[in-house]
Amino acid sequence: MRLIESVPNFSEGRRLDVIEQIVEEARKVESVWVLDYSSDPDHNRSVITITGEPEAVETALFSMTQKAEELIDLRNHSGEHPRMGATDVIPLVPVMNTTKEECITLSKRLGKRIGEELKIPVYLYEDSASAPERVSLSNIRKGEFENFASKIESEQWKPDFGPS
Repeated sequence: MRLIESVPNFSEGRRLDVIEQIVEEARKVESVWVLDYSSDPDHNRSVITITGEPEAVETALFSMTQKAEELIDLRNHSGEHPRMGATDVIPLVPVMNTTKEECITLSKRLGKRIGEELKIPVYLYEDSASAPERVSLSNIRKGEFENFASKIESEQWKPDFGPS
């Protein structure tokens, strides 16, 4: 068995019904297990920990992102935590019989799918980063959602996948 872990962060921590719907997307996928999730109303953010076979986790993450896009509108969002999207970050971690390189490949495949099918701008960061200024997540988030429309106009900040 091959396992990876993902701890996606969603920009919603107050409406528990929304979080439950996002978590349910992971529960629907065979060979994916929801290990934990928590919400913080002050930060207006939820963190969900899932694990499973890489392809199954990829499927779950896409479905969770699609549900978050459907239910979370950042134009009506406030919270203490810096954020860029309804699905703010999707880290991938090798757990068993997988490698960091496989997680990097999966991050690019998932990012491409999210960008193309959901029409969401995607930025790769840390080990998956496409440029040195994108390694640091805080650098990508600088300006947050409110200033994103002007930031994305710059050639330096065109997304790795999806529309600009």
